[in-house]
Amino acid sequence: MPARTLTALPTIKNQAATRAIQVVLYARVSSKDQEKEGFSIPAQLRLLREYANDNGFVIAHEFTDVETAKETGRSNFGQMLGYLKKHAGICRTILVEKTDRLYRNIKDFATVDELGVEIHLVKENEIISRDSRSSEQFVHGIKVLMARNYSLNLGEETIKGMTEKASTRATHQLATETSMAQTASARLWPIPMRRPSSPTF
Repeated sequence: MPARTLTALPTIKNQAATRAIQVVLYARVSSKDQEKEGFSIPAQLRLLREYANDNGFVIAHEFTDVETAKETGRSNFGQMLGYLKKHAGICRTILVEKTDRLYRNIKDFATVDELGVEIHLVKENEIISRDSRSSEQFVHGIKVLMARNYSLNLGEETIKGMTEKASTRATHQLATETSMAQTASARLWPIPMRRPSSPTF
């Protein structure tokens, strides 16, 4: 009797895994200082992983940045976009904590929008995609503008604070130097003592 080749049929679990939506995770902090203040990347990733697990998503890749989103050019953000373009047929979803973690400038917003991907803003409890209602896309756009304005205002306040600090330091230094000059002058040219006048009778 000829030997038969047995073909293993995919289990229901494997079939479900094959059909599961693949996603990428993105987490960001602006600086090491911000990370120390509690906006840590591990905390963001933990939230996103739990969300992916609860919704049956398969995590294809994780991307993180420690730099500002005020301007374009974030290294790993760019790599994420490249990954989504390369795997456009199987991965069309980004999981991110909230809007300002993903972008704070209009160009990055437009670039992501052109990809036509689905964005899950986990802390904001929102999902944005090409199928979203116009009102939802409008509100999301407003949030991007608010995030951009926050960065611009923060920059202005930082410059203002630095200018005020420099001005205060200069004023203090001038007062100190003036006081020292007056002290030195008094030592060089002491005020002569007047002899008491003889009493007249």
